[in-house]
Amino acid sequence: MRISRTLLLAGTAGAAILLVAPLTAAAAAASLTAAFAQTSVWSSGYGAEFTITNRGDAATGGWVVEFDLPAGSTVSSSWESARTSTGQHHRFANASWNGAVAAGASVRFGFNVSGTGTPVNCTVNGAPCAGGPAPSPTSARPSSPAPSSPAPSSPAPSPSAPSSPVPSTPPPNGSTVDVSTAAQLQAALAAARPGQTIRLAPGVYDGSFIGTTPGTAAAPITVTGPRTAILTNPTGAGSGPSCPVPTPGWDPGYGFWLAGAAYWNLTGFTVADSKKGVVLDDSPHVTIDGLYVHHTGDEGVHFRRSSSDGVIRNSTIEYTGTAQPAYGEGVYLGSANSNWACHGNSGGVDRSDRVQVLDNRIGPYVAAEHIDVKEGTVDGVIRGNTFDGRGIAGQNSADSWVDVKGTGYLIQGNTGTFAAPGTFANGYETHNPVAGSGCGNVWRDNVSDLGGAGRYAVNVTSTSKCAGNLNIVYTSNTVRNATGGLTNITPTIG
Repeated sequence: MRISRTLLLAGTAGAAILLVAPLTAAAAAASLTAAFAQTSVWSSGYGAEFTITNRGDAATGGWVVEFDLPAGSTVSSSWESARTSTGQHHRFANASWNGAVAAGASVRFGFNVSGTGTPVNCTVNGAPCAGGPAPSPTSARPSSPAPSSPAPSSPAPSPSAPSSPVPSTPPPNGSTVDVSTAAQLQAALAAARPGQTIRLAPGVYDGSFIGTTPGTAAAPITVTGPRTAILTNPTGAGSGPSCPVPTPGWDPGYGFWLAGAAYWNLTGFTVADSKKGVVLDDSPHVTIDGLYVHHTGDEGVHFRRSSSDGVIRNSTIEYTGTAQPAYGEGVYLGSANSNWACHGNSGGVDRSDRVQVLDNRIGPYVAAEHIDVKEGTVDGVIRGNTFDGRGIAGQNSADSWVDVKGTGYLIQGNTGTFAAPGTFANGYETHNPVAGSGCGNVWRDNVSDLGGAGRYAVNVTSTSKCAGNLNIVYTSNTVRNATGGLTNITPTIG
């Protein structure tokens, strides 16, 4: 674009002479900033995002954000970007669908951090994230040169970055996102934001489905659909770490996985034909309501890696442990102490505390315990559930409806039955694998029919290991068809 500059000169005859000289205006250019914000914080880390804003007067076709984290902190997962990490240095390039940022517009990408350190030495396309000129060549990081200004149609190159997990077409957005294919669901999960609802149409969704964006208490993220919306994932793929965390190119075979994703609601739909059903890792304050989970190789629903303060209610779980009966629990709360090296992210313990299991139907053909309450967890509630013990395999001592190794649980108002086939010892059991575990639990108003096979409705393995914090079985519990009776300890009137 050219503009004219007019000069007024004095002539010899006193007349004014006008001269017009061409002047070339400065070329339009993009100017990016990148603002960091924490979106959620927990004891061992946090979730965060960068908002990239174009304050220039031309679009940019790609972006790269780089920063360092202090020792002891690292990025554990990310979304809406292609990430590479070298030591404490992390590089995020745009995904295939969010590289073009128009003048005045913004895009975002998110990530979770294990540890409490926050980003330093942040650059966007080689310039400081807060804006300003690019670092001098002597101070620029040699391994990550600033990219040249790309054309609007050409995203920033990222040859070493892993492929983005999202499809090449932009995902739908808005407060409610309707999806009808597996690819649409994967894209919606990758782009999920607090307050958003992802709504499933009826149909079969086959693939790997994972949510890693935290919601908030005021604005949870919801995935909802009818029972005829069926998520399946029968075969995992790729090679992952020994302790499961989201890893590019690896599908662990979970039907639905939340990782570092607090405040989600999962309602109504079905999860079937998967290695595990629904797995929650480091995802507190999740509500599962009205799901149908069936035909899983291992457990149906697992609250793991300190996924505390969750709720599972009004759901049906059956036909678990089809691949490994010993690991076919219906609902699994916490982790065995032998797995705390992987999942003990709260002081070395899996503190999936205060989970409420309410008004579910669990069984038949749940091959292991209908509910397995692991050591290290505390203060949960198991109430109003119906247990159908047909098909309990008895492998690895899994021969009861509920095995309580946690502490301070209320087990109230449940109804349990057993009939052949299966191996059945007691309705409810306690165990004490670590000091103080399996203690201080209370049974009230439970109705048990042991089918002539089980010995006690409630079998308390040890009182000496719970001195000062005894388990209590009230006389309001009832039992039928038991070879032993209500309980092996003296019940408390009430």
